[in-house]
Amino acid sequence: MTALQHAELNLAGKDLLTLAELESHEIRLLVEKAVALKEKTAQKQIVQPLKGKILGMIFDKSSTRTRVSFEVGMIQLGGNALFLNGNDLQLGRGETIADTARVLSQYVDGIMIRTFSHQSVEELAKYADIPVINGLTDLYHPCQALADLLTIHEHKGKLEGLKLAYIGDGNNVAHSLMIACSKVGIDVAIAAPEEYAPDETVTAQCKEYAEQSGAKLIITDSPYEAAKNADILYTDVWTSMGQENENQERLRDFHGYQVNEELAAIANEDFLFMHCLPAHRGEEVSSAIIDGAHSVVFQQAGNRLHAQKALLVEILK
Repeated sequence: MTALQHAELNLAGKDLLTLAELESHEIRLLVEKAVALKEKTAQKQIVQPLKGKILGMIFDKSSTRTRVSFEVGMIQLGGNALFLNGNDLQLGRGETIADTARVLSQYVDGIMIRTFSHQSVEELAKYADIPVINGLTDLYHPCQALADLLTIHEHKGKLEGLKLAYIGDGNNVAHSLMIACSKVGIDVAIAAPEEYAPDETVTAQCKEYAEQSGAKLIITDSPYEAAKNADILYTDVWTSMGQENENQERLRDFHGYQVNEELAAIANEDFLFMHCLPAHRGEEVSSAIIDGAHSVVFQQAGNRLHAQKALLVEILK
């Protein structure tokens, strides 16, 4: 990615609750910074601009990639990360989000939270005197989408002019992908059963972003319409955390939405397969696809570290 001309990245002290809060050039600059930080890590260079900084990490949802990538990222950048289980905080015993935000602002330099309600994250950010990063809510997953853009750029050498097809539940991952892609000029097609289509408000926003960037946004119930001539095939689990009681119903509803060899045959020959993980082989994706030559899912997972390091440096510097 070439350096962006006449563009600045000034996120110091700001929250990141959704990628809708960033301008398109800011998203591209974060990807550029992630590329540079990843190269320095590969070269064993020590880059520690966050010495003395502490990130408080609140987890109401269990995690592998989010916890490890943020914690390792802070350590590599010279800071520290403090794991806070939501059930162990006074939040779990009735203390208000507002009071929790004010208290944590006295101790740490930033908060990353992975929780259910997006409204809770907005309230936390409202009352905190320090930056708040959304590590995942039921509505958005912005850090995942940043890592996804980094992965796409590494393999395709560009962002603009590509087509990403997301097959499955129109969930938090789909929402953040829609925002990210439509802002940077990637055509995005979401294929989901009608009752699982993306949020209408998010869709309306992304149509505006797509008009500005020249991208196309397609919402359909046909996996084949979405996947045709796609450069990237993307999916997520059909049953997310907190939806376990809907599992059997969802397995029925998403029948025909598996990313498999038949669907991949109508994508571009050099397509990438992406998945935010964890994956359920035999459900949303076949083993032949996720474990095949087109799959970049583990590099994608690794890029959570580098994308989030770029974000942490800019927000906490």
